[in-house]
Amino acid sequence: MKKSDLKVIRGGLLDSADTSRKMFISAYITNTRLMGVLGMYIHFKLPDNETMTDLHQFFYFDAEEYGFETYRSVLGNDLKRIEELESSLLGGLGGEKIPVSLREAQYLLQEYVRLNKKENLPMPEDEREYGFLLEQDIFLTDPEKYILMCKQCAELDTPYELINYFLMRCFGKDFSAAYFLTTQNFQLEQFPDFQAGTFCKNVITEGDDPDTFRCESLVEFDNSYYIAVTGITLDQMRVCSYTRISTMKVSQAEAAMMLARSEFISVYEILDVPSVFTSNSTRLCKKAMATDHETGTLYMIFHPNNKHVAKKEYRLNEDVMGMYFVSTAGQLISAAYSLDEIRCLELDLGTSSFGKKLVPIAKYEFQEPVLYEFIQSGFDDFELFVDAIKTGE
Repeated sequence: MKKSDLKVIRGGLLDSADTSRKMFISAYITNTRLMGVLGMYIHFKLPDNETMTDLHQFFYFDAEEYGFETYRSVLGNDLKRIEELESSLLGGLGGEKIPVSLREAQYLLQEYVRLNKKENLPMPEDEREYGFLLEQDIFLTDPEKYILMCKQCAELDTPYELINYFLMRCFGKDFSAAYFLTTQNFQLEQFPDFQAGTFCKNVITEGDDPDTFRCESLVEFDNSYYIAVTGITLDQMRVCSYTRISTMKVSQAEAAMMLARSEFISVYEILDVPSVFTSNSTRLCKKAMATDHETGTLYMIFHPNNKHVAKKEYRLNEDVMGMYFVSTAGQLISAAYSLDEIRCLELDLGTSSFGKKLVPIAKYEFQEPVLYEFIQSGFDDFELFVDAIKTGE
């Protein structure tokens, strides 16, 4: 056989996201920057591939600690897999999808890559797939940066929402986002004696003058809790004054009391144990965040938005609507923090096809959350866990 008689036949196994040309189709970000996190999605066509002709990329950014934290992708058009990735990475952020240009998407990615390098944070795996987005340095003008920041941030409707977001960003040492909420350049660092902290709870009271507010915040710094009291003045839905009034350290027990709230739990027995509960088993579960544990799988269902930030009394974990935990012992435990929410979970299960395989066996109201304690306890039967609590074992 002559060398000239040989012919290369391309096949699906040769399809690659690395070597094919990329044609930009679309991109979006979540408008959750004020929560300190951001999700991004980019879709490319791969014209050199014969079968896997699309690349779907998902990015997860953390502005406070972890920078460019997670990258996932789908080569091809497996819609189920695309939806699963979107739900697992972005479903819990509570934001809307805001379209961005390729240039804006590249700029955001490069900003967080610079943060990773500055803080010596590891880059996510599969850099060969997203590395082409870093090859050309992208620069934006100040007006372009402002427009992009507006796309990253949800519109704020109430003073409470503005104040909670502002304090959340300040305590997290995320001053670039905090500055976006101000009218002028004033001192945002009011707590230089603390590292970045978690904004656990905040109670807002109106002052004597219009647009003045006093805030009492429970903040966690380095596994210690403090009550931080601050004063804030607003002008045209922007912060124009911010002052530190006092701080007081509190014990973990005191912090737990401040954060305590009831937890409603319903326990079901799964009749057909070989049946597998998945993210597609109920309507609410389709956008749940699933995590595996030693004794089962937890499905965390979030509210579709972050309007809990608009409350006069803010709590960190009120973005969670409810949870399902499917144990290895064949139980399904649903949990929520209010009667309305536990009823929503009951309706979600009852109207699903999987609901026919469930038998309710118990309902509880606890004065403080216990589901996480159960998950970490080593028990796989909730009834035995409750008995152990009652007997003090």
